[in-house]
Amino acid sequence: MNFQGFRGFFSSKYFGFALLLLCVFAIGKTMAGGRQTVPIAKDREKSKRTAVLKTGGTDERVEVPTGQFVAGNGVIEPKDRETKVSSHVPGRIAHVLVKEGDKVDAGAPLAEMESDAEKANLAAAEGDLAQAKAELLRTTRGLRREDRDAIVADADGARARAELSKSQATRIETLAGGGAATPDELEKAKRQAEADQRALEAANARKQAAVSGSRSEDVMAAQARVSAAEARRDQAKATFERLTIRAPIAGEILQLKLRAGEYYNPQGGDPIVIIGDTSKLRVRMDVDERDVAKLKVGAPAFATLTAYPGKRFRGHVVDIGHRMGRKNIRTDDPVERIDTKILEVVFELDDRDGLLPGLRVTSYIEY
Repeated sequence: MNFQGFRGFFSSKYFGFALLLLCVFAIGKTMAGGRQTVPIAKDREKSKRTAVLKTGGTDERVEVPTGQFVAGNGVIEPKDRETKVSSHVPGRIAHVLVKEGDKVDAGAPLAEMESDAEKANLAAAEGDLAQAKAELLRTTRGLRREDRDAIVADADGARARAELSKSQATRIETLAGGGAATPDELEKAKRQAEADQRALEAANARKQAAVSGSRSEDVMAAQARVSAAEARRDQAKATFERLTIRAPIAGEILQLKLRAGEYYNPQGGDPIVIIGDTSKLRVRMDVDERDVAKLKVGAPAFATLTAYPGKRFRGHVVDIGHRMGRKNIRTDDPVERIDTKILEVVFELDDRDGLLPGLRVTSYIEY
């Protein structure tokens, strides 16, 4: 058949009829094969086989449990999640005081940052405070007894000198009236008597101050200096203590992110220490939004993981999230959907032997 013959055949009514028969045949064969979602017996037999790898291991397929379950991916975490401990300020790590696996109490020191300058500032502030307190004590108590006695004696001596000068001036004034003393001698005697009287008044004032004690204004000023010194001491102490990293909770040291000698910068985002309460372990599970109506607190649950094939780690639901969100746990499946909405569900494990925080698990909740 030449080209013109082929062209005529495809444009004829016979070609359309043949194409219609082919479509009807394909549809009928598909319907005769049954629903595609129901595996046929041949496929069931194939799924029971164990694939032997070249390395001598086996595949990681697990048996899907039968029953009414809500399934999802999860991750093992401490009793109240992990706590990432950081510092407020950047600096070099001087000492790490714990190691991974240690159990610590709340407030226990975990690490120390270099603090030579802050330690010196604290010592200087404590010295200033001690000096201010000594000045307040001296102002409050006044002079010592020996100093007060000396001031009283000076006042008594000034009184004697003033009385003597006054009597001499009176005597010379009498002599000057009879011509036995010159006017210059009289003027000198009067000036000396006046000077000794002023000295007596000053000595009496010092005596009164020594006997009466310090003024209230001086005591208040000394107290204010003590308060200011205490504030500077507290500020220096707070700055120094910030360089000691302490445990905010009681728990186990899960990971040390930095070592002694390394520089830490809080803007980097990484913590210094990760700590968690491992007295209980929990599974935080992602539940698809289609299954949230099947959840309830107290429901039985269990987790499986590839490290322990065939074993179920049982527990019960203790918390159900209050807001939908994005997936938290990602698998290595390249076709996994990551844009689905999920609800976080937490169940506490009754059996924790061999489990570690951070392990990924497959989780099931009964309903």
